[in-house]
Amino acid sequence: MQDEFDGLKKVQLSTWKRVIDIVFQNKSHLVKLGLFMAGITVLDIIFPQLNRYAIDVFFIEKNMETLLPFIIVSVLVAIGFGLLVWAFIKQAILIEATVSHELRRQAFDNLQRLSFSYFDKTPQGWVMARMTSDASRLSEVISWGLLDMLWALFSMVFITVALLATNIRLGLIIVTIIPIMFLISQFFRKRILTQERLSKKHNSHVTAQFSEAFLGAKTTKSLVIETENFTDFYQSTGNLKRAGIKSIMLSAVYTSLLLVIAYVAVSVTMVTGSIAVLDQIITVGTLQLIIAYTINFFEPMLVISEKIADLQNAQASAERIVELIETQPEIVDKKEVENVYGSLLHTKKENWETIQGQVSFKDLTFYYKEDEIILDHFNLDVKKGQSVALVGHTGSGKTTLINLLSRFYEPKSGSIEIDGKDYRDRSLQWLHQQLGYVLQSPQLFSTSIKENILYGRLDATDEEVIEASKAIGLHPFVMTLEKGYDSEVGEGGNLLSIGQKQLISFARALIANPRILILDEATSSIDSESELIIQEATKTILKDRTSFIVAHRLSTIVEADIIVMLEMGKIIEKGTHEELIAKKGHYYQLYKNQFFSQQGLIEDWLKT
Repeated sequence: MQDEFDGLKKVQLSTWKRVIDIVFQNKSHLVKLGLFMAGITVLDIIFPQLNRYAIDVFFIEKNMETLLPFIIVSVLVAIGFGLLVWAFIKQAILIEATVSHELRRQAFDNLQRLSFSYFDKTPQGWVMARMTSDASRLSEVISWGLLDMLWALFSMVFITVALLATNIRLGLIIVTIIPIMFLISQFFRKRILTQERLSKKHNSHVTAQFSEAFLGAKTTKSLVIETENFTDFYQSTGNLKRAGIKSIMLSAVYTSLLLVIAYVAVSVTMVTGSIAVLDQIITVGTLQLIIAYTINFFEPMLVISEKIADLQNAQASAERIVELIETQPEIVDKKEVENVYGSLLHTKKENWETIQGQVSFKDLTFYYKEDEIILDHFNLDVKKGQSVALVGHTGSGKTTLINLLSRFYEPKSGSIEIDGKDYRDRSLQWLHQQLGYVLQSPQLFSTSIKENILYGRLDATDEEVIEASKAIGLHPFVMTLEKGYDSEVGEGGNLLSIGQKQLISFARALIANPRILILDEATSSIDSESELIIQEATKTILKDRTSFIVAHRLSTIVEADIIVMLEMGKIIEKGTHEELIAKKGHYYQLYKNQFFSQQGLIEDWLKT
């Protein structure tokens, strides 16, 4: 993954275009907002006109004939202003909530489509920061920042026209200030954006460390590395603090400089206008009107400068969340396949054929890096209903082969055929519907035991849940719980033992009734008692079902139909347990070493 901060870049209009497209999905909110904004701007122009009338007529001319109508109009304008501001704020809140919801929805929707390789390469903290802080920040800037800028632009245009119509000479003072402010804005824009991108980079690191500290709490305590973790985190937060302070200081200097220029312009207007009053060119009320318009002109100008700084800051957030939304999966179905089988969220299950379970790996080559071949011209034919055990030392290619079969990755060359057809000629969803996958470290969701099992097949009945649990040996344990299958498993299943979590993941895979079952070292993390339960259950479960077993404990695969011994991505031995033992080759040595190692542990335990 590329570094999140790669120097100064120009503001990407394509990034904001995607965000603006989200804003414009609900045009009714924007139309109402525009109407309310125009009304507020008009009333902003009317207020100083009322004040000029009051000064010239009531105070200078001492004419009170129109006092009552004036009071009525003033009250109505004030009430109208209050109602319009309330309606404006309501629409802005609705837009903020809508944009935040849509950003997260689109980001999460795309996460479901991304390939397995994306999650291998992308830190969890990076994704979490995009879904939380960046989405919130961006929706806030869009709903209030852009809207405030639009209001400010409306106001400035209306006020400029009103100033020039009232007195061209004094109006030109304001017009000449605008280019100066524009140049200042250009100067600070790039520098603020640079610091904000750097701040966002450090923020992602801090979020990732938070996540790792939580997930790795047990490891941290067992290794006694709290001090090291604190030091690293202190350095990361220090970097974030320094980058944030620099960004805020630049924004503060930028705003302060504009404020000074604004007050200089107001002072010049007051002096020039006062001379005009003394020369009887304009009235006192007109002078008050011009001063009010001048002040009112620079208020939106300051708002624009502030919001430009906010948009510069939000540019980094926009880039990252749009990147998450627009990242394309590495593995996608061909268009003709999608036309028949459907897409991820719009499947056409009526066209899905039933799988038989014959699997063929044909001249398969795969690598993550070109100079590090994992599987090299690999060939293997597995008949329907056969159980295949994959054994070998770490790095031999066992898990990679399973990941390719699951189409988490695709071969660099060669093919994988299911029932005689390249699996790329069928959809990803079709394939995953046929697979049952049990991991070494089971992942449970923070809900009940029943709901976790039902994730295997959402339309399964309670009776089918119980039947699958009985088949795997889970049912007796569940019956000891007060709420039975409605018992909560806790976050990630932390209320259960590893063995109990694994039994639930087995039941979840089985209720889906997959034609191909994958056990990826599924018994390596469980206790001996649970292992015996699973071993007994799998004898029935694997019958007439094609299965691939990645085994760490060789004692769990002695009854497999085929044992494949891998080394450096190639098959060095293949056969049944008895055949390989009789050969006295690589598998025999591995099995013997593991057997005697376990025997030694048992003898040491008995001695104690």
